[in-house]
Amino acid sequence: MIRNSVADIVALGAVEYGKKAALIIGEQVVSYTELDALCGAFAAGLHEDGLTPGDRVTLYGANCLEWVVAFHGTIRAGGVINPVNMMLTADEIDYVVRDCGAAFVYVEDGKYPEVSRLSSIETLKAVKRFSDVLAIDTKSVTGKARETVNSSADALCMIGYTSGTTGHPKGAMLSNQSVLMNAQFTALMHGRNSDDIVVSALPLSHVYGNVVMNSVLLTGGALVLHSAFGADAILQSISHWRATIFEGVPTMYYYLLDCLEGARADLSSLRLCTVGGQTMPVAKMQLAEEVFDCPLIELWGMTEIAGLGTTHPYMGPYRHGSIGVALPFCETRIVSTENAQQELKPGEIGELLFRGPLVMIGYYNKEEATREAIDAEGWLHTGDVAQIDERGFIHIVDRKKDMILTAGYNIYPAELERVIATHPAVSMSAVGGVPDSQKGEIPKAYIVLKEGAYVGEDEIIAHCRKSLAAYKVPRAVKFVDDLPKTSSGKIMRRALRELDA
Repeated sequence: MIRNSVADIVALGAVEYGKKAALIIGEQVVSYTELDALCGAFAAGLHEDGLTPGDRVTLYGANCLEWVVAFHGTIRAGGVINPVNMMLTADEIDYVVRDCGAAFVYVEDGKYPEVSRLSSIETLKAVKRFSDVLAIDTKSVTGKARETVNSSADALCMIGYTSGTTGHPKGAMLSNQSVLMNAQFTALMHGRNSDDIVVSALPLSHVYGNVVMNSVLLTGGALVLHSAFGADAILQSISHWRATIFEGVPTMYYYLLDCLEGARADLSSLRLCTVGGQTMPVAKMQLAEEVFDCPLIELWGMTEIAGLGTTHPYMGPYRHGSIGVALPFCETRIVSTENAQQELKPGEIGELLFRGPLVMIGYYNKEEATREAIDAEGWLHTGDVAQIDERGFIHIVDRKKDMILTAGYNIYPAELERVIATHPAVSMSAVGGVPDSQKGEIPKAYIVLKEGAYVGEDEIIAHCRKSLAAYKVPRAVKFVDDLPKTSSGKIMRRALRELDA
C-alpha cells in the first residue's frame, strides 16, 4: 500500500500488518492494530480539545508509547509536531513554545510541575501530562480511528529546533514530504522489511531516532524502544528479541564494546548496525564490526533535512570512515569554504552542500537565517567540512564551527580523535581547542580510559606523533571519567572546557 503522507504510516500499517508487533517497550508489545486505535483516539481527543489544522503540539519527554501515539495522533489530526530535547531546561522550553506558537504541550509527568507555568503563554490551549495521552477510551472513537486530515506534500508537518550553540535555537520547518520521504529512502537504502526487529535508544525527539521509528513502522517491522541507553539493557534486548538491526551514535558503541569485554551476549541475529550523529574512528568501527559480526555502516543527517541525507546501501559497497552517498533524488556538492561558487575536485576539502526534496522549508520566522542556509539554487549549506573520494564516497572531516585554528593552521578535532581511538587503552575521546597566548588556540584531548587501563599523558602524545603532523598533535591531555553528551549521545565539544573548571 502506498503511503502518501506521514499520517498513512500507522493507519495503513494497521490494514497491512494487523496484529503484528509494531512496538516493544519493556515487556509491553503493541500491535499495529492497537497502535492505530490509540493514535485515532488521541487525534479525536485533540479535536475535542480544540485543535485546528496547523496548530503546533510540543512533545517534551523521553521515549515511551505515549510519545509515539502523540506524534502520529497529532499528525493524523492535522497538527504540526514540535519535538523537543529532554535535556532542555524550563526556560529553554519556554522559548521554543513561544517561538513556534504552540497550542498544546505534552510533557512527561515528572517534568509537569516545572512546565505547567507555560499555561500563561497566549497561544497555548493546554499543558498536559503524558499520562493523558492514553487516557482516552479507544472504543468510544472507533469510528474515527482512521480519519485523517489530508495534507499536501508541501504542508508543514514538523518544526524541529536545532541545538543552538550560540544564541537561541532555530526552528527548522519540515514538510510532510520531507519527513515521509526520509523514512522511505532510509528504508530503501538499509533494506528494511517486515521481518526486521530494530533495537534503539535514540531519542525520538532527535531526527535520527525519529527516522528510525518511522522507517520501521513504514515497513512493518518491530521497534524495540528503550527510554534511555544502557549497555547491558541493549545487549539483553538484542539477544532476547533476536534483533536484526541496532542503531546508535558512536558513544553507544564505545560503551557496548567495553561491556562486551567482560560479558558474553548472543548477537548472532543481527544483520546490520548503523551509526550516525558524529564521525566514528575507523579503528572503532572495525572493532565493532568484528565483535557484532555484521556490517556497520555510517550515515549522516541534519535536523534541516528531517533525518538522513547520506548513507550506504545495505546490498552495495560501503567504506568505513565514509558517510556514503546521497539518498535517492538528492544531490551533494563540496565547495570552497571561502567561495561557495567554487566546486571542488575529488580529494579536496570544503563545505558539504545538500539539495533535494528533503530540505526544510526554512527556519520559522527567520527569513535572513533561511537565506544564509539555503542559497538561490536550493543548496543547503550544512556547515560540515568534507571531501569526496575517487569512488564517490563522502567523508566528513569535521564541523566548521569545531575547527581549531593554531598559529594559522587548521586542525580538525575528528582527525585527532581517530588517531587517539587506535590506542588500546582508550575507550573514547574528544578534542577541543583551548586558548593560547602565542598560537591563539591549541588542541587538548579529553580521554576516557577502558576500565582497569592506565596510560600517561606522554604516551598518548607520543602515540599521536606517529600519525599526525607536529602542529596537529595535542599539546595537553586530560583523563576524565566521562565526556559531556547531548540527549542523543553525541559528544558536545563546546562543553569540554567545563571539564577544566
